[in-house]
Amino acid sequence: MAGPWIVTLLYGLLGATLVQADLLAPAVLTLGPKVIREHLAQALEDHDATAILQELPLLSAMRDKSGSIPMLDSVMRTILGYIVWMKVTSARIPQLVVEPSTYDQELVVRIPLNMVAGLNTPLVKTIVQFQMNTEIQALIRVEKSKSGPMRLNLSDCSSSGSTLRLSLLHKLSFVVNSLAKNVMNILVPALPQMVKNHLCPVIQEAFDGMYEDFLKLATAPIALSPGALEFGLLSPAIQDSNIQLNLQAKLLDSQARVTNWINSSVASMMDTTPDGAPFSLVVRQDLVNAIVTTLVPKEDLVILLRFVIPDVARQLQKDIKEINAEAANKLGPTQMLKLFTYSSPQVVLNEGGATVAQNIVLEVFPTNTDVKPFFSLGIEASYEAQFFTEDDRLMLNFNSIRIERIKLMISAIKLFDPEVMKDTLTKILESTLLPNENGKLRTGVPVSMLKALGYEKAVLSVRKGTLNLTPASS
Repeated sequence: MAGPWIVTLLYGLLGATLVQADLLAPAVLTLGPKVIREHLAQALEDHDATAILQELPLLSAMRDKSGSIPMLDSVMRTILGYIVWMKVTSARIPQLVVEPSTYDQELVVRIPLNMVAGLNTPLVKTIVQFQMNTEIQALIRVEKSKSGPMRLNLSDCSSSGSTLRLSLLHKLSFVVNSLAKNVMNILVPALPQMVKNHLCPVIQEAFDGMYEDFLKLATAPIALSPGALEFGLLSPAIQDSNIQLNLQAKLLDSQARVTNWINSSVASMMDTTPDGAPFSLVVRQDLVNAIVTTLVPKEDLVILLRFVIPDVARQLQKDIKEINAEAANKLGPTQMLKLFTYSSPQVVLNEGGATVAQNIVLEVFPTNTDVKPFFSLGIEASYEAQFFTEDDRLMLNFNSIRIERIKLMISAIKLFDPEVMKDTLTKILESTLLPNENGKLRTGVPVSMLKALGYEKAVLSVRKGTLNLTPASS
């Protein structure tokens, strides 16, 4: 049907842009410090971190610590002998801080702890209260897993005495104040180790759970119509204050069979950091095209032109009459047109906008009973591509079709320059092909991670070789 020439039609339009598309992972999910700290804070809350702080064994820890300093043992034991009860009465974890480390592929997480403790002593009828402020620091690193590929790991969780601040909330008698200050002096060396022993394992569990949730979010199957899109982790990375999940992609048909597997990743000079956005999803151009191919596969369209677009049918008859009047007279009421999309639409992503290229074979038959066409044309068409979001779906729409090149492939009426019917052919494609393809694109691509990360609306932007999704600012 189509000659060898048509295989090269896209090269001029796509050119080096397709090469540019291979300069990063097929998709990159970047999670900024805001998302990391909010989700880690939620994970700590889910693991009852503040309840664990309220169960810290302050009194027993101080007694253990006093036994480790023989010279002060009797003095400390005397002081501790005046305490009949001691407990953290309230605890909270203020906003976490996530910041880059001085080392590559490493993040610093600072977790402030605010606690109020009370002690009871026969020296006073009321509970003596004091404030304790300290900070836990941990590191997030990219590490090689013993059981598989690289993963993110939290390590070096510790609380330094240099971050510990203790203060008496209410001044009482001289004796009680002196006792409280001595108790706080004993707590200074005891509390960091106590916090490390009891809270760091919880922080580790919370981080591991958060990381697994991020991976599930990034790799959850996405339903297409037809088929599905599945992401898989290529590698994690840390860039500045962000966690990056570099993803491979598989396209599946309606029978869950893999039709395309995009897993190549080449070091890129392209900046995928989302300029302070809470998160971003960057999709490479070839993956965008694989998705479009799934939604809009190659197909054949048969159109009875006079029934569908009679005005355009009459215009085509006039064009043919100028070429061959005898042939034009043979066009009957069932005048038929066949469109063969030789390729699926190919999206070209450029800075600030996107275009689409597609190769089409068009055949004109005098009636629907004829088996041989009057002529066959090879058409290279281009459209404008509009990306937008609708609820939690990524949408694409084609418009403003333009014929870039026409080639006469077969003619049974006489040789002619197909440029003479360019306007008519453009109207035919506008009235038949574009509505058909836009109808297939109408289902869009669900982006469930948007709401899962706590955002309602997204913004799409196009850069050279990539499509970028970030949450809309409130």
